Amino acid sequence: AQEPLSEPEHHDELLFIVQHQTSELWLKLVIHELEWAMDHLARDEIGPCLKALARVKHIQRQLFEQWGVLATLTPSEYAEFRDVLGPASGFQSLQYRIVEFLLGNKNAEMLGFFEHAPEQADRLRAALERPSIYDELLRHLARAGHPVPAELVERDWRRPHVRTPALLGVLKTIYEAPAEHWQEYELCEELVDVEESFQLWRFRHMKTVQRIIGGKRGTGGSSGVAFLQRALELEFFPELLDVRTEIGR
Repeated sequence: AQEPLSEPEHHDELLFIVQHQTSELWLKLVIHELEWAMDHLARDEIGPCLKALARVKHIQRQLFEQWGVLATLTPSEYAEFRDVLGPASGFQSLQYRIVEFLLGNKNAEMLGFFEHAPEQADRLRAALERPSIYDELLRHLARAGHPVPAELVERDWRRPHVRTPALLGVLKTIYEAPAEHWQEYELCEELVDVEESFQLWRFRHMKTVQRIIGGKRGTGGSSGVAFLQRALELEFFPELLDVRTEIGR
């Protein structure tokens, strides 16, 4: 349902609506593929996992590129219909939150935003309570014989991963001899690609918002660009980047 709220209908409101609805469709597919990848990784079935992650990266490219369409909206055009959009915000997107939880950026407080919709809250809670894809990677490495610290193999999955220096030795072994640990290396690099693509998407989101609303607050009450800039500092798989400092030492 693409029903503009402005009266008389503003020509550019449909652009805004379609942008967000297509984003939600792509996010639905990202969730579908991430869950598929995680289920196969939990069974040590690496081929299907890698295929799903490759598809996720192509979807992320679509999500990144479509910000260019919204960026054709001028500040004055957006200001003419912004007030009719109400308090809705991407911050309240259930599917965006599920994606973040599956990637490991977990925050139980987010459940409170969906108290009004029990079915949505249940979906988010399920993502909160299951291991993230990084958790599944580390458990897979442990089953493959790598000395992953025990506290990373069994823990409270509702909490976000905490940077663990003791993991670097495991990853260093893989990264210094990729030919000997090719599947593990490829899995790690696929996740690095996914995180990088996610960060590029966040950056493009922030820059698009900045060029349209400047320093104004977001429609959902967030600090707008400042909030999106802080989000750029979030990491999903910190040790996969930290290990690069250790290689060759």
